Order: sequence, then C-alpha cells, then structure tokens
Amino acid sequence: MTTSTTLSHIHQFVPATDPDRAPLLLLHGTGGGEHDLLPLGRAVAPGAALLSPRGPVLEGGMPRFFRRLAEGVFDEQDVIRRANDLADFVQEARESYGLAAPIALGFSNGANIAAAVLQLRPGALAGAVLLRAMVPLQSAPKADLNGTPVLILSGGLDPIVPDENAARLAATLGQAGAAVDHRTLPTGHNLSQADLMLTKAWLDQR
Repeated sequence: MTTSTTLSHIHQFVPATDPDRAPLLLLHGTGGGEHDLLPLGRAVAPGAALLSPRGPVLEGGMPRFFRRLAEGVFDEQDVIRRANDLADFVQEARESYGLAAPIALGFSNGANIAAAVLQLRPGALAGAVLLRAMVPLQSAPKADLNGTPVLILSGGLDPIVPDENAARLAATLGQAGAAVDHRTLPTGHNLSQADLMLTKAWLDQR
C-alpha cells in the first residue's frame, strides 16, 4: 500500500494483484478519508488496483469532495472546480502508477463528485458505481457518455436523497448515453449487504 502526498490529492494506492480487473477510484462520504473504502474495494473487486483520494474540502473538520451550502444544497461552482481537479488527479495517478481509466466507486458525497466527473470530464472514468447519489449539478453540460456503464444504488428509505432526485440523476446520465442500471433498495442512507452483493456482481461483469 502506498500513501502519497506528491500528487494533487492525498491518497492511498493499492497495486493490483489481478491485472485483468479494472482499477477502482474509491470516493468516500462526508467525514471519511482515504482509508475508509479500501475494505469495500477489496470486497467487491478482489485483486483490483485501488486508488483512494481524500476529499480536499473541510466542513467542520470533516473531509468532503466539494462545498455545500446546506444539506442537499451544493455550491455548484465548487462542484465544477473540484470535479475537474479530481479528473486531473486521476490522470496524474494513471501516469504515475501505470493505470487504465478507473471505475469510480463512490458513496454519498463521493458518489456525487463521481457523477459530476462523468458529466464534466466523461473520458476520465471507465464507469461508476454511485451509492446514495444525488444530482450534483442542476444544469449539467451536455456530455457524451457513449455507453459508459453506471450502476446507481439508492435507498428507498433514504432521508437525505429523495427518490425523485436519484431518478433524475439516472435519467440525466442515461440521456447523455451512459448505460445506467438504477436500483432502489429497501434501506436508508447506510450501505447494506445488498449494496455489496449487487456492486460485486456488476463489477464482475466489467
């Protein structure tokens, strides 16, 4: 495992032991860090290279990937800036570690920044698993996602992400050409065993 501050984001990198698997870009939720999703990454994609950056924005001392103005209200100019910064980091890491384009695996705030990267820099990611994601940009630019695979797992009892919002994100990405699989699970904002099983099954097909 490698901890690095030499690239633009503090991060953890775990080299692949199965070179046939696509690398994963692990993006934590609010208050997480670069270590948080490593166990999840190992569980759903055994042997894949894992690239796990720390969100560069602090909210009350808790790392995030972009600023928000209130719960569910995002600073969209900051979303745009940070999504581009993250896409640049992915390119730096690909060159440094010799990686193919990664599949993002993001939870909550991490899923939201991954969705923004898909819309703003569609070539940066080979796909995405968006766990409890919301619409990151109310007026997203037109993107050509050209069959990019995207799995969205929402919680039907989620108090943070309204059903309509998650459905709108899925529709927006689909209209941009992504191959979207959107499922709603009988759970809240927390992750469940079903999330792990569905994510692993989906990644096994990539």
